[in-house]
Amino acid sequence: MKLHAYFRSSTSYRLRIALNLKGLDYEIEPVNIVKGEQRGAEFLSHNPFAGVPLLQAGGRDRAQSVAILEWLDEAYPDRPLLPRDTEDRFTARELAYAIATDIHAINNLSALQYLKNELGQEQDAIDTWYRHWLVKTLVPVEARLAQVGSGDYLFDAPGLFEVVLIPQMYNARRFNLDTGAMPHIERIETACLALPAFQRAHPDNQPDSPPT
Repeated sequence: MKLHAYFRSSTSYRLRIALNLKGLDYEIEPVNIVKGEQRGAEFLSHNPFAGVPLLQAGGRDRAQSVAILEWLDEAYPDRPLLPRDTEDRFTARELAYAIATDIHAINNLSALQYLKNELGQEQDAIDTWYRHWLVKTLVPVEARLAQVGSGDYLFDAPGLFEVVLIPQMYNARRFNLDTGAMPHIERIETACLALPAFQRAHPDNQPDSPPT
């Protein structure tokens, strides 16, 4: 498998975590989305959506991170990302999709660049925008976690929810969001970041991460 990714892309981060949790071998092909490499003709011929991640696997180019995560669980059922119980599967999807659609879609790089370049917004305003959408979704995620009960993970082991949550928490830290009122989320974040699968996937440990 070849994963075309950008070190700080939260969707790329999702795929790295999932591949690690499943114990699958993959090669990283860095794509600098800040420089616009994802809009080059060669990349577009493989991914017309002009974004990362792009997973080349099974003789096919696969785009859109959530669809890839679902495919991984179907194609490689060992170490599943979703629990067996139907209601538990719904809970995992409900929380993961809330983050993937209500936070990421409106806060991804292309949206932030549009705010800055086309609409002329200052960075302080963009940071405020980002934190607003984080809070709007993470607060109800925290409330749902309190309702369903959770330990170190949503269920017995990290899965789809944690795969989507942890990259978004990385972004929350970058944008200085105070998560002190989110103890369930913080507990899950701490437990996940202690695991090798999450550590290997961290942006700081990627081949295209700038040296510190």
